[in-house]
Amino acid sequence: MQPLIDSLIFIVDDDASVREALAWLLRSRRLVSEHFPSAEAFEARLAEQPLTDHPHCLLLDVRMPGTSGLVLFDRLAERGLLDTMPVIFLTGHADVPTAVDAVKRGAFDFCEKPFSDNALVDRIEHALGASLRAIEARRTRQLLKRRIDELTERERDVMRCVVEGLPNKLIADQLAISVRTVEVHRARVFEKMEVKSAVELANLLRGV
Repeated sequence: MQPLIDSLIFIVDDDASVREALAWLLRSRRLVSEHFPSAEAFEARLAEQPLTDHPHCLLLDVRMPGTSGLVLFDRLAERGLLDTMPVIFLTGHADVPTAVDAVKRGAFDFCEKPFSDNALVDRIEHALGASLRAIEARRTRQLLKRRIDELTERERDVMRCVVEGLPNKLIADQLAISVRTVEVHRARVFEKMEVKSAVELANLLRGV
């Protein structure tokens, strides 16, 4: 898998040697990283500089002084960031059950120390791919919302009926308007939503 352009890996670990080793490994694979000695330092970075619309992932130590990796993970989950910034836990053998539980709660994966370089980079690249897909899905939802917001109230009524599979005559009866008016609104809905058929419209709206 080729490195994703403009991707960024965050490393949060209180052990400086681990942070430096990971940063070196990622540089050797043409992957850009930022590293932090604590959850507090990472949260301060997010507060100062929000995430961009580029793929991200987080390598997170389970056990750290102060705010633990698990607490930070829960905070990120509460903010809805796990889809666009998948979390890979870095864990010692004793914490594997904890990491497994975190995966069940939404973490992307975990990697037991000492880790295999190739295996870790492979997981990171898959996490970045998942981040990219989540970002693209969010963009699609935002675009659909903007298109829907541009519809008039009557156009939304017609769109709802079209998606339900109603023919123009039944739509006209249900909305107490003429068939010709339905045809005009239907055409405008298709134009604004950038679709060519009722089936395409229905498929598009499933992503909203």
